[in-house]
Amino acid sequence: MSRSLKKGPYVDPKLLLKIAKIKPDSGEVIKTWSRASEIAPEMVGYTFGVHNGKIFIEVKISEEMVGHRLGEFSLTRKFVRHGGKIQKDLEMKTAAAQKTAAVAAKKK
Repeated sequence: MSRSLKKGPYVDPKLLLKIAKIKPDSGEVIKTWSRASEIAPEMVGYTFGVHNGKIFIEVKISEEMVGHRLGEFSLTRKFVRHGGKIQKDLEMKTAAAQKTAAVAAKKK
């Protein structure tokens, strides 16, 4: 559910204080656990380290990101792949075929 328009966008006050202390082009990463904070126009040019539950993922803020939430750019789940043993065998065969093709191309 979206936030009420009369309340305005939610931005963590601590983030605004951290932004005020740092210059945008300094390259310093601002670490935050506030994934629910919306990206405000004042944040453009800064780099945030958004926590995904395990590590901090660096997110460089651009104009197109304004209005989105910080958590949208720091994924919490890692997709490995579908399939099981059969899929792994198929991938190994295609990788071997690609290597032999690369070797053959170098000989020519």
